Amino acid sequence: MKYLLTSAGITNTSIHNALVELLGKPIAESSALCIPTAIYPFPGGPSMAYRFISGATANPMCELGWKSLGVLELTALPSIKKEYWINAVQEADALLVFGGDVWYLCRWMRESGLADLLPLLRETVYVGVSAGSMVTAPMFGETYDNPATPFVIDTGLGLVDFAMLPHLDHANHPESSMANVERMAAEVPVPTYAIDDQTAITVTDDGTVEVVSEGQWKLFTPS
Repeated sequence: MKYLLTSAGITNTSIHNALVELLGKPIAESSALCIPTAIYPFPGGPSMAYRFISGATANPMCELGWKSLGVLELTALPSIKKEYWINAVQEADALLVFGGDVWYLCRWMRESGLADLLPLLRETVYVGVSAGSMVTAPMFGETYDNPATPFVIDTGLGLVDFAMLPHLDHANHPESSMANVERMAAEVPVPTYAIDDQTAITVTDDGTVEVVSEGQWKLFTPS
């Protein structure tokens, strides 16, 4: 599988070009399934899921001009025939995984069976936004703007061999200040990329990792 792990979607030309390169063809010739599941635990989750699917969020993903676009709702998968949804996933060129609650997303990635299928998809491009990117790591951490509980670390899906922290130094995400991120990264036993909303990380099917950025980022390595 190939990965485009973003903080806020396809926010600039460099990230857009990286997506096209990973797809190996224009977006207009590519099919995608969007996964809104992570957003439901948030206040207003259902309306935010609709806005994501309809291309009305500030995170450009579904509105990029895909040849076809479908919805893959992870919480529904255990109750339908596996061959139906597995075929749909295998036929898609890209999976667009929205942000939200990383723990909720990780749970349903596993319970739905999608986590087991993903490593078998050689040509598919996994495109993550925020929590949708974080969940791919061996370990993920969530930072908080609270001195008593500055961060929480848990086990991710291990689809890539590094961790990622999005929204670096964003005005609307004070919990993702460089100081908070640095403290948390020191507790994570894998390399950790802190990236802002103008940055993404690509992973090709041979495991090559590259940073694509028109903004700011930093790599923390375990001591």
